Amino acid sequence: MSSRTLPLLFINLGGEMLYILDQRLRAQNIPADKAKKVMNDIITTMFNKKFLEELFKPQELYSKKALRTVFDRLAHASIMRLNQASMDKLYDLMTMAFKYQVLLCPRPKDILLVSFNHMDAIKDFVKDTPSILRCSDFQLIRQTLLIFFQDMHIRVSIFLKDKVQNSNGRFGLPTSGPVPHGTQVPGLIRIFSCTGEEKTRLQFNNGGNYTSAIREGSFEIFGDRVTKLGTNMYSVSRPVETHMSGTSKSSAQHTKVNTAPNPLAKEELNMLARLMGGLEVQKAGSSDTAFRVNLFATDEEEEEALITRPDELSYGIINIQATKDQQVSAELTKIMGEFTDSGHQSPSSSSKGDDLLAMMDDL
Repeated sequence: MSSRTLPLLFINLGGEMLYILDQRLRAQNIPADKAKKVMNDIITTMFNKKFLEELFKPQELYSKKALRTVFDRLAHASIMRLNQASMDKLYDLMTMAFKYQVLLCPRPKDILLVSFNHMDAIKDFVKDTPSILRCSDFQLIRQTLLIFFQDMHIRVSIFLKDKVQNSNGRFGLPTSGPVPHGTQVPGLIRIFSCTGEEKTRLQFNNGGNYTSAIREGSFEIFGDRVTKLGTNMYSVSRPVETHMSGTSKSSAQHTKVNTAPNPLAKEELNMLARLMGGLEVQKAGSSDTAFRVNLFATDEEEEEALITRPDELSYGIINIQATKDQQVSAELTKIMGEFTDSGHQSPSSSSKGDDLLAMMDDL
């Protein structure tokens, strides 16, 4: 597993979230000043200096629940509010879109071009030029991303209509088009002698309709990325629906929930506390400023989606107010206690819980 994956995952999912929210804000005719405030607040929070310092530290990729919690906080960093069903749909669209982009990257290194496309659209990216990693590093990052996405098979109407996603929620990779930059069209085997002289050429059917590689995308802060992966697919107005695939529904019925304490859970909470130190969720103001965004066509569809969503896809986000709310503080302490393998907390684990509560107080 790569320890450099978290920043790329966060930035690309964040870019997809901004695409979707921008489309929904326009579709619901939200006043331009309020829509601009929402986008600016979220972008400002995404690139908060303290937040990025924690995010870019080499670390293992954490669980889907932990990352979902971060994006739940991020989506509510302004005056906009999302119901549970809309937040679920937003996260489904984000994850499936980026999963599709990772799968279609011709080379592992092209993940950086996808990230640049997202950052070009956001336009408020940090100014420092990111260091270019080795090809092997990007290969490990890509594998880590695909492991993260491997059990997500949400059907998305855009992908289904474009026939890039099957009815079971899995993507079909094309067997045509340009080959990756720096490679040749498959179909030729060259045999060399021990002295390096070419002796024989054999041709074979490559099973596809491949063409020569196009020019390489620019890895500069501003430049032509060439690839369209990571650009805004919501720029054309069309409805986007998400559905659970049949295989996921059937397999979910046979899935047993593992109730054993997770040894990484406490570390995840402390990581979230550090990450969310820069995430300030604005409290809902008066009815004149706060508003709700619905990712469904009607409120009835949103309520139905919340009821019919399988339990294994409900992340069960907990809103933590720490010591400002005694009841929530007690609940958090109880949860922290359940993360220990033994029936009691050690002094060190107790102090970690207190540190977590103290840090969350600043939110």
